[in-house]
Amino acid sequence: MCAKMAFQHQAGTAMECLSIPITLHKEVEGDVMRCGFKIGGGIDQDYRKSPQGYTDNGIYVTEVHEDSPASKSGLRVHDKILQCNGYDFTMVTHKKAVSYIKKHPVLNLLVARKGVTST
Repeated sequence: MCAKMAFQHQAGTAMECLSIPITLHKEVEGDVMRCGFKIGGGIDQDYRKSPQGYTDNGIYVTEVHEDSPASKSGLRVHDKILQCNGYDFTMVTHKKAVSYIKKHPVLNLLVARKGVTST
């Protein structure tokens, strides 16, 4: 049930789902805080055009760089970010999600992962 709820979620509707907590501490390189991952999706995107084949408008991890804070924290490609520092990521635009991730030195994420968070 959880996998279906998390990965075919209709933005704005309640969702009950197990999630994986991940704490990511960014690395500072010069004047840039590096987290080492990229995201795709958002409520302003058409998920049907996703090259990864996602089934909803959630925010998904599309790339994790090797030996980055993201990989060291356990974040994986295709993880769906449900929350970041308590902020609901199930109803955000792509731009808002990127902006929110960039402004915090520590990211406390709740993610759904297929095969792990399903009940």
